[in-house]
Amino acid sequence: MKRFYTNADVAAHGALWQVTLDGRGVKTQGGHPQLVPTAALARRLAAEWDCQGEEIDPAGFVLRDMADHAIDVVAPAPAEAIATLLRYAETDTLCYRAEPDEPLTARQDEVWEPLLGAAEARYDIHFERIGGVIHRPQPAPTLARLEAVLAAKDPFALAALTTLTTLAASLVVGLAALEPGADAQALWDAANLEEDWQAELWGKDSEAEARRARRLAAFTAAMEFAAAA
Repeated sequence: MKRFYTNADVAAHGALWQVTLDGRGVKTQGGHPQLVPTAALARRLAAEWDCQGEEIDPAGFVLRDMADHAIDVVAPAPAEAIATLLRYAETDTLCYRAEPDEPLTARQDEVWEPLLGAAEARYDIHFERIGGVIHRPQPAPTLARLEAVLAAKDPFALAALTTLTTLAASLVVGLAALEPGADAQALWDAANLEEDWQAELWGKDSEAEARRARRLAAFTAAMEFAAAA
């Protein structure tokens, strides 16, 4: 599609904000007015439109797609988004360690234990640590508390958290990414610890490295989206 506008700007709508293209408000892919909670996020969305060339590249709308997901999908059914996120808590990657006598276990304990411990302290919960891959249920009070934490978040935070958690295969990492001052690279390295371990043993693969870079960019974008919202 050819670029059909000259200027991308933002406009206030009461307490909300909207991107305008040559003065006309942008709508979501679902047809709703794309109203976002902050001017900062609206400006980031406008920048995506402003950066487009003569031909519009849909891949350049990472933040727009997240805003659309928040408005079109999460806002009408937040319980579904929360249920999806809780499934990651039930099988959180950070809780599943190698067997105690394996060298990988020490690396997992070093990197993952501080993240799990911080989450436990922040939310007053307890996670079961599992050696091996056999599933073990997490405590019901832990899941109930996390459900309450998620229920307190708005659709934009839940949309960002869905991206973060899915990429990391860990709700603990996803929630940590929402904290002020969170280190995207450190969290991404933690989420990819086992993959990096294998690369150290057997060598790096160029396609895998390219895929990891793309996923890190998406992870970082979701953190920026959440911070701006």
